[in-house]
Amino acid sequence: MADRSNLKSVSQSAMGVPESLPRVVGLLGCGVIGGGWAARFILNGVDVRLYNPSPRALERAQEMLANARRAYRRLTLAPLPTEGALTVVGSLADAVQGVDLVQESAPEQLELKQKLLATASREAGPATIICSSTSGFRPSLLQAKMDYPECLLVAHPFQPVYLLPLVELCAGHRTAPESMERAAATFRAVGMHPLVVRKEVDGFIANRLGDAVAREALWLVHDDVATLGEIDDAVRYSWALRRAAMGAYRLNGGADGMRAYLAQWAFKWPWSRLTDKPDFDRSFLHKIAEQAESLSLADPLDIPIEQKRDDLLVAVLRGLRSQDYGPGKTLARWERGLRARAFSAELTSGSGPLRMPTLTLPPDWIGGHGHITDLGQLELCRRACGNLLRQVGIDDDYLSNYGSYRDVEVRLSLLGTLTAGDRVQVLTHVLGVDKMRLRIFHVLAREDEKEPIATGEQVLIHVDAGTGRPSPVQADVRNRLQELARLHAELPCPARAGARTGMKWLDDT
Repeated sequence: MADRSNLKSVSQSAMGVPESLPRVVGLLGCGVIGGGWAARFILNGVDVRLYNPSPRALERAQEMLANARRAYRRLTLAPLPTEGALTVVGSLADAVQGVDLVQESAPEQLELKQKLLATASREAGPATIICSSTSGFRPSLLQAKMDYPECLLVAHPFQPVYLLPLVELCAGHRTAPESMERAAATFRAVGMHPLVVRKEVDGFIANRLGDAVAREALWLVHDDVATLGEIDDAVRYSWALRRAAMGAYRLNGGADGMRAYLAQWAFKWPWSRLTDKPDFDRSFLHKIAEQAESLSLADPLDIPIEQKRDDLLVAVLRGLRSQDYGPGKTLARWERGLRARAFSAELTSGSGPLRMPTLTLPPDWIGGHGHITDLGQLELCRRACGNLLRQVGIDDDYLSNYGSYRDVEVRLSLLGTLTAGDRVQVLTHVLGVDKMRLRIFHVLAREDEKEPIATGEQVLIHVDAGTGRPSPVQADVRNRLQELARLHAELPCPARAGARTGMKWLDDT
């Protein structure tokens, strides 16, 4: 048997597993924000205790969780951990006692929030971080009645919480610095980008910017300059695209560019009505509602609007991830953490082969006979191989500096039928590894079925990043692969594994 006694700490240190991932969190409130928090934590493997007096709290949380699962399947191929448990509790005390973090997401009513947070502070004790999802209340107001105000800060997310990575952190007058540090580490561990607000201010940063845009948009509608649809087009076809990628001020050329920008444009033209707000009389409210209804009728969706929104956000995030920039960089960091946790779990448990995230077969992988093509089957094997290599440390830096593995030989066997829409899981066994070569075996099956539908065996050779010629794999990656090979050798050998290949296998010496 392989010695696993010290593997967990070694693998976590080497692979960067986030040490601040909470075991269990307590959630107070389950609207669109509280439900989004539940989904983000649960899909990151964190247990959730949910307190909400509404009888529909569990139903709402499960609906949000289903949408989040659907989005994550499209967002990443990194292996998600085993989902955390969702428990709806009957009292606030049950939600907050013995948890690592409390997240309050009650309606925006100051007295209600102060009462909830005071009770949570008393019941949770002095060691528990308590965060409020408030959109605008200053944390010093929320701390007013708490026994342990040093543990309270604002952690303001954005809808949908399970997809949008920003969380604004704002301290009150009595918030301890270590509370901010612990909260930031926790949110990073679940794939978020904590942004610290330097000073207490109503509405924080992003909401104030959004409010300015919304105010100007409403004036344009009020004055019959534009409709809601035209404003949407003006935003999404122009600066929204640029700012999604680069932010607001990256293109102004540094200090000199910003000086020129301010001299030419800032407050020079009477364009804005940000100091005023239109009167929301019956006529104006009717105009806004009528235009919103027209937008919905003009662009009907074949799927629920929340799912369409998620699909569009996933597409933007994946595009930014391909550039390793902005929110895409946050996504890539979260994925590295997921792979590190999966690898650590594999080493410590030795419970089975590596499991690639389940994939839904697209129509273009299906041939004229209605079944998966050889190319589609090969793509599944290659994705499973990529999943393995990323987990053992072949990331972008490794690819640039050292190289990667390339196929020498691939053997495919189709034992059944796979069609468009089938949910397929791939299990990967490491059969052998030496200084330059790797041999792996894949078993393809439908989700929740044990019988294999197809298999694939690959022999790969490591090549240098610069020359493209065979070269030794780096020692740390090689050691991880060898440890997986030892663990997988203890498992039952999958049927058809070890078929003769044209390349003689040489054990490492």
